[in-house]
Amino acid sequence: MDSAEYERKIASRFAAFDQDGNGFIDREDFSGAAARLLAEFSVTARCERGQALYNGAEAFWQGMAGIADVDGDQRVSRQEFVTGAVKRLRDNPGRFAEIARPFLHAVVRVADADGTGLTPSSAARALTVLGVAPAFAEQAGRALDTDGDGRIAEEDVLAAFAAYYVTPEHP
Repeated sequence: MDSAEYERKIASRFAAFDQDGNGFIDREDFSGAAARLLAEFSVTARCERGQALYNGAEAFWQGMAGIADVDGDQRVSRQEFVTGAVKRLRDNPGRFAEIARPFLHAVVRVADADGTGLTPSSAARALTVLGVAPAFAEQAGRALDTDGDGRIAEEDVLAAFAAYYVTPEHP
């Protein structure tokens, strides 16, 4: 994949983070996503899992802002997002996974209602809340269950997340 094609791919991922559609990624996009996830899974904001999700969302925002908010205005434009990904993440997608880890760990805990592990259907519900089309979310949930045991390992979630957002080989 050439550089221009990679930039187009990354630009298309911008909308997933711009949850409110205002043309920028900002703290509210992350806290809003956390609130919607808590509502979807009937978890209160004040419980341990709810607080962990909000803390993870804030950590994810801070990590993204650190990579991409070039002008320091506490919001990431589409161009800043593309530039940040191309310059800082293309050769190190694991860095993006590490930035996302606290949030994704908390999402897994929120979506794992019975404490036995994330299921493909709960993963699909979480993805749908985060703006993924339901049919694709269901497909992704099934694909994340790499060993077919009905449970999804957190490391598989992290790897898939990083691959989707920053690895050029993935559609």
